[in-house]
Amino acid sequence: MSSQLDLIVRGGRIITPDGIVEGDVAVAEGRFVTLAPSISDEAATEVDAAGRFVFPGLIDAHVHFNEPGRTEWEGLASGTAALAAGGGTAFFDMPLNSEPPVLDAAALRAKRKLVEEKSCLDFALWGGLTPLNLDKLAGLQAAGAIGFKAFMCPSGIDSFPAVDTETLREGMKRAERLKMIVAVHAEDAALAEKFTALQKAKGRSDARAWLASRPVEVELEAIRVALELAGETGCALHIVHVSSPEGVALITEARSQRVDVTAETCPHYLLLNDKDVARIGPLAKCAPPIREEKRRAALWKEVLAGRIQTIGSDHSPAPPEMKTAENFFEIWGGIAGCQHGFPLLCSACVDTMETDLPVLAAAYAGNVARRFRIKEHKGAIALGRDADFTLVEFGRSEKIRATDLWTRHRVSAYVGYGTTARVTDTYVRGKAVYANGRLVNLPQPGQFLRPELTA
Repeated sequence: MSSQLDLIVRGGRIITPDGIVEGDVAVAEGRFVTLAPSISDEAATEVDAAGRFVFPGLIDAHVHFNEPGRTEWEGLASGTAALAAGGGTAFFDMPLNSEPPVLDAAALRAKRKLVEEKSCLDFALWGGLTPLNLDKLAGLQAAGAIGFKAFMCPSGIDSFPAVDTETLREGMKRAERLKMIVAVHAEDAALAEKFTALQKAKGRSDARAWLASRPVEVELEAIRVALELAGETGCALHIVHVSSPEGVALITEARSQRVDVTAETCPHYLLLNDKDVARIGPLAKCAPPIREEKRRAALWKEVLAGRIQTIGSDHSPAPPEMKTAENFFEIWGGIAGCQHGFPLLCSACVDTMETDLPVLAAAYAGNVARRFRIKEHKGAIALGRDADFTLVEFGRSEKIRATDLWTRHRVSAYVGYGTTARVTDTYVRGKAVYANGRLVNLPQPGQFLRPELTA
């Protein structure tokens, strides 16, 4: 048996679907084959994980790597490097802000080819759901899209228009027939326009005016509409970047009524509050906006209670010059955070590791794989699954520096924050892609992930 083992990770604190266990895990042919308190066999490569946690590989279901078309905003090579350095082993790239957006099978196939050439991580691709492409959804499904993404308010990208209620209803009907998930950016366009006009009428254009232009009711009204349509059509719904505990409450109630819906939130909603936005400035602008401290703390409780099913970074970078206007309304909205969101959340659990780290592992891996139907291969340290994992160690607090960033543009809302958790190694299908602060074993092209539609 020893000659068949490619890798043994020894002595780590392994986060499994059943909790944290201390022991060894063995890998052969890219998959987990043994999990035991001690493995007596030898392997071609052995890793001493004593004192470190072995997390299932993170699946970031919400990134914008902006290639093709806007590579200067990020790009696949730099984006996947940053995600690997942050513990990510797979990602789902959104259909925008790449140009052209992924609105048909040809665009998806073109992007897939590009990602296979440039990514060091496994990946899936979202297709868009807009008024322009309702008749293209079946083609996107056939080409392997992980789901369909829609905006209920302007996206900021002219080539990716928002859906109105009728378009979303029809898109959900078609998605249900195709057994596909619809994800929505849930903000009500009319309410956002109303509150924005009120702030501009007052002559205000600072960060606090931006926050006031997107109060929580803008999000809640859109969530209500999306839930109603999901219940009506039977469509599987995923509401991305939920920023408020009230939004989670609406989703939880709908789930109790058997609506097929899940909620995603992002690290920035769990780590930052409105005062941080005013202090940090443009690098912390996003939509929905970051909320006040009371809501931030309540959202954390929702995560730890398991009422938020997934966490995604919503990594949405842009060139620095797009984040420097004095008028906060004119600044590109998006937070670059795929590298440090996860370790910062781990750091926040330093006093409650035994209970809270498994919750993070579920939200970052197990629940993502289950919801998006790739659980036969991804999402857990379990026999037969792909050997995707990340090693995390805890130590003294260290401040995040701009020079630590692997992103194309070394700017982030998290620079200057201290973290006690550090990703030391990231493995994809049993091979290291990041170790000791550098990328390794490249090129190792990522594999395309299709949803298991019969599951």
